Parts: sequence; structure tokens; C-alpha cells
Amino acid sequence: MDQFNSAATTLLSSKDRGWKGLEANLLLIQAGRTHVPGSQTHRLGIHFGRAVNAFCECDGRRHRRRQAHGDIDIVPAGLDGWWEDDGDCTILRLNIQHELLRSAAEALGRNPDTVSLAPKFQLRDPRLESIAWAIKAEIESSVASDRTYAEALGLALAIRLVEGSEQTSVGTAATGATLTNRHQRRLVDFIEAHIDQSLSLADLAATVGLSVSHLKPLFRTTFGMPVHHYVLTRRVERARLLILSTDMALAEIALATGFAHQSHMTHWMRRILGLTPGMLSRMHS
Repeated sequence: MDQFNSAATTLLSSKDRGWKGLEANLLLIQAGRTHVPGSQTHRLGIHFGRAVNAFCECDGRRHRRRQAHGDIDIVPAGLDGWWEDDGDCTILRLNIQHELLRSAAEALGRNPDTVSLAPKFQLRDPRLESIAWAIKAEIESSVASDRTYAEALGLALAIRLVEGSEQTSVGTAATGATLTNRHQRRLVDFIEAHIDQSLSLADLAATVGLSVSHLKPLFRTTFGMPVHHYVLTRRVERARLLILSTDMALAEIALATGFAHQSHMTHWMRRILGLTPGMLSRMHS
């Protein structure tokens, strides 16, 4: 599978979405052969759509295969090779920064300094694949989710990669630990004060002096939901109150509550409240 052909056509990309640690591109790859130099990021190529006959030479190994929908190639940072397909194909390319792998290792209770990936070709992993398709859905959507959701997907992807990097999976027991009352208040106050801005996991973790990997499970245990879902519910609630108590235009309310635009607000308000801004506006009238 020619994952990194420089002549590839980019169909969709996450480059303008401000994601940290992860970049996603849906690429149309032309038939042919190309040399791929090593990269500073770890790379995944997930085959999408019709199958092709493929050949790759990487890490001193050669692979001939029938590359089918969902087949995954994992190429660690710094590794180069040759890829060749006998027909045009589409792949989802995911570039993962090593710092994201370190965060994943910390979340799993492992020493991040010992984490390394091995090259794998034509891998079948339903859980890894489902995360990849969720990322694909994000770059396909014209209405971007809150950035914390994409970052959560990136961390989930990295965790799955770290889990698969060792022959024996080391389980981690749930501790039931929660955030302190002081940390809870700081997070709630910070989110409410910055509800009109893009809130990243890194921003929230810095507020209470924790790493992202430590904040995520503690936040979920404490508040009963993931960070991104909590932020969305607070945006929706703030928007609801503004609709019912002011005469601001719906587009202005969307921006004032951190949504990308009015359609973004409508989407999440319908999902969380079962009501649209228009319905609430009519109630206000």
C-alpha cells in the first residue's frame, strides 16, 4: 500500500482543525511505486474501499498481498521503504507524534521511556480500525466537534498502539480515584469563564497541574462523563439560557458559547436537549 506517495491527492485533512499530536489525511493514491523516507512521526495507513494488489519493502522485509478495506500498515518514525500498488486506491493516513505515545503509556501506567513501535503490515485490528474510522468521520464532517473530542480519539488511538506494542498486555486496575474538591472548582470555573473559546485537554490539565493522561480518567470518574462531553453540555446549557433570557441573534449566541457557528450549536443542542435553538426561541417569544 503506497501510503505516502508525494503525488497523492489529499481529499480531506485535519490540518486546519488545530489538533495536537495527531494529523489525519484521506488520500487518493495513484498506482505506481515510490520511495518513502523516514519521518519524525509514527504513521498508520488504513486502506479504504476497493482492494488492490500491493507490494512493500520496509525494515528489511518484503510483503506481497491483496490489500483490502481495513488493512493497516504501521510505520514507526525514522523508518523508510518502498510501496507499490497495481491500481489507484484510497487510504486514511494518520501521523502520530511520539509525545502522544508517551501520554498513552502514562495513561496505561507504563514507563513512557520504554515505549517503541514495531513495523506491522496488513494488520487487522477491529478496535484500532474503529477509532480510525471515527477520526475519518471527523475530517469528513463539515461541522467540527469540539477539539477535546478529536484529542480524545487521538489518545485512544495511541493507547491502542501502545497496547499492541508488547506481546503481553499489562492490565491496569481501576483505582476509583477522583479529583479533589479544589481541582473540581478550578476546572468548573475555568470552563465557565472560557466557554466561548476553544478548550483543549492540555489547557484544562494545566489549570490543575496534571498531565492530560491523568486528568482524563479522574475527570470522567468525578463528573460521570468524558471532558469533551462535559464541555459540550455546558456550552449547550449556556446557549439555552441566553436564548431564553436575551434577544441576541442565534448566530451571536453560538459564537458566545464556543460553537463554530449556528449549525454547530443546533446539532449539539438537538442531540443533548432534544430541542433546536429555533424551538427554544419560539418558547421565549
